[in-house]
Amino acid sequence: MDIFKASDVYETAIQIEGNGEALYRHAVKVTGDSKMKELFNYLADEEVKHKRLFEGLAKKAEHYNPPETYDGEYCSYVRAYSEGLVFTPDKMEKELGRIKNAEDAIEFGIQREIESILYYLETRNFVPEKERADVDRIIDEERRHYLKLVDLRRESA
Repeated sequence: MDIFKASDVYETAIQIEGNGEALYRHAVKVTGDSKMKELFNYLADEEVKHKRLFEGLAKKAEHYNPPETYDGEYCSYVRAYSEGLVFTPDKMEKELGRIKNAEDAIEFGIQREIESILYYLETRNFVPEKERADVDRIIDEERRHYLKLVDLRRESA
């Protein structure tokens, strides 16, 4: 029987936030617009903060045995779900290579923020209840990031 660890969620979240930081740092390089550079730097710094929060939560995470239909069901689900969200270094390089300008970065960022929100919503009920407020806070921040990117897309259209 696989024992689920809340740290599994956090380790994936740490990688997701690292991917986000890399995306936004790359976006700063491909845009010449100072307003966009400022937003992308802000978003990258936010991802660093989120990563640090998840690193702290991972260190104190407890074992948790979620309700399952069969042994290992949830662990298998989380692993399969996170495979599309966490980039290997090669995949990250390939994805960043597709971002040639600010518009590409905005679209990619919007998609990544949506995927992050969905991941955190999917997994929040599988972390100890006392840690859910932290996950909820990150969800709210990711939603704000999404809205900032959508607004930026509207302004630049």
